[in-house]
Amino acid sequence: MSRLPEVLRNRDFDLYWSGVVLSQVGTRGTVAANLYQVYELTGSVAYTGLVGAAQAVALLVLSPLGGALADRVDRRRLLQAAQAVAMVVAVLLAWLTLTGRAQAWHVVLSVVLTTAAATFDQPARQALIPALVPRHQIAQAIALLNPSRELAILVGPLTAGLLIAAAGPGLMYAVDAVTYGLLVAALAVLRIPVFTPSAERRSVFGSIVEGARYITHRPLIYNLMALDLSATVFSAYRVLLPALALDVLHVGATGYGVLSSAPSAGALLATYSVFRTVQHSRRQGRVLLASTALYGVSAILLALSPVFVVAVLAALLLGAFDAMATTIRHAAVQIDTPDELRGRVTAFYQMSSRGGPAIGDVVVGAFAGLVGPVVALSVGALGPILVAAGFWSRDNVVRAYTGVVSAEEPVG
Repeated sequence: MSRLPEVLRNRDFDLYWSGVVLSQVGTRGTVAANLYQVYELTGSVAYTGLVGAAQAVALLVLSPLGGALADRVDRRRLLQAAQAVAMVVAVLLAWLTLTGRAQAWHVVLSVVLTTAAATFDQPARQALIPALVPRHQIAQAIALLNPSRELAILVGPLTAGLLIAAAGPGLMYAVDAVTYGLLVAALAVLRIPVFTPSAERRSVFGSIVEGARYITHRPLIYNLMALDLSATVFSAYRVLLPALALDVLHVGATGYGVLSSAPSAGALLATYSVFRTVQHSRRQGRVLLASTALYGVSAILLALSPVFVVAVLAALLLGAFDAMATTIRHAAVQIDTPDELRGRVTAFYQMSSRGGPAIGDVVVGAFAGLVGPVVALSVGALGPILVAAGFWSRDNVVRAYTGVVSAEEPVG
């Protein structure tokens, strides 16, 4: 037990960690099922991109409000309420699908509603971490949560592929509903201090403006947002996976599930390296930029893969480099933000970290409708390579970022 990371000797973090993983299994499986179901119903990559459009609309419109509420109300209760709403949506979509009534617009609408709930869920979920661990363990906690999320992304799409092959997407949606309920139950038994908002009570709009103003004065945060967008918008590969699996590689629903899960397997294989990097490296900015560029290279390899095995290998590399970059970015944002602003800053940051892939689904999906999935991903993946090279070529806060945090520095 002496070699167990310090952050894992925390009962409440362990419980929270487990609940998040289970919930993410259902969520990520449902995302894969949504993409597959829409493509199956319409046969259109461009229409499948509407899944990302639905996510983008909900994220961009509601994220600032979700962040403001995360800094004004009890974060645990907000997270429970968001999970409960998503559970109801999953139950309804499962019923429509299993009874043969589901149409493509039903799936897209469900994505809007689930993502709307997530815009209140994610800021509270991220902002809750500093209440579970000391400040100097935040990077370690995120270094574990991100690969654990990837475990869910691995198991979720793989499960979705198997369930779709066995009984269609409806069964995946039913499983998703159960996992939402499990996280609600786990949150109920956490032993954490009751969140106390700042004594100064601004209007909701004023709170949102305060969060936005803080970001504009933190070059590290807004540069990380730009770097994140470059990777997720231009090289959005997930919207193309159904077409690559069914029409290019010809591997069917099960192969689609494997291909969707491979990036998460890569992230898990990289867990030790990620954890050691955030714990010991003092050159995290350079590691981040290198990982972003290599993410783009891996996306090009995925697009040009001639056989399924090579495609899976490329997807593994995608996940490994994404895990490294994402962990460093997320930890830097949490450490660079005081507790009373974490909900709002996290909400604005998720507009790039989660809104980017959603917008990317629309852009890359539409582009693929014109030139095909192989060309679309090959061209788009040049984006993160060029942006990372730009950051690397000059002195800036991202390249200079070290990740050093004092254990004695107080939270927030």
